[in-house]
Amino acid sequence: MAIREVRKQGDPVLTKKAKLVEKFNDPLLEQLVEDMFETMYQAPGVGLAAPQVGISKRVLVADCGEEYGGPYVLINPKIIHSEGTQIGIEGCLSFPNLYGDVERAYKVIVKAQNLKGKWFKIEAEKLLSRCFQHEIDHLDGILFVDKATNLRELSPEEYKKERADKESQLVVS
Repeated sequence: MAIREVRKQGDPVLTKKAKLVEKFNDPLLEQLVEDMFETMYQAPGVGLAAPQVGISKRVLVADCGEEYGGPYVLINPKIIHSEGTQIGIEGCLSFPNLYGDVERAYKVIVKAQNLKGKWFKIEAEKLLSRCFQHEIDHLDGILFVDKATNLRELSPEEYKKERADKESQLVVS
């Protein structure tokens, strides 16, 4: 396993649509996923898309904590259902210390493949839903700053406090 460099704002790989994964049971794909988890945990973050480590493939990893199950590996993910809305604070490992308020679906159902290529569906709400949507946007070349309002710089401590405050006042419709 290795920690990979997280690509930052301005890197062209972040704004291109990632390519479908077509080869499964592949040691290179497995290594990419392992490295992405290690990179995400070290950062620290709750989600990471392959373009963020310079690989234009439709792969994401996520781990939003025990409350949300996981960790998750989603390959070639597609949102097949969404409902409700939530507004919450988001940041991005590719935009250090920059945060904004983003409206997302409250609940999503995502269809994706695992490392062996088998299709599955996963239902997600609240933070996990937000995470999946954020990372799938990365796979489509869409950045959170394209959707965010009230962009601001915050320290990690300020972000944690603001996120906790927003989650307690979660706007759902």
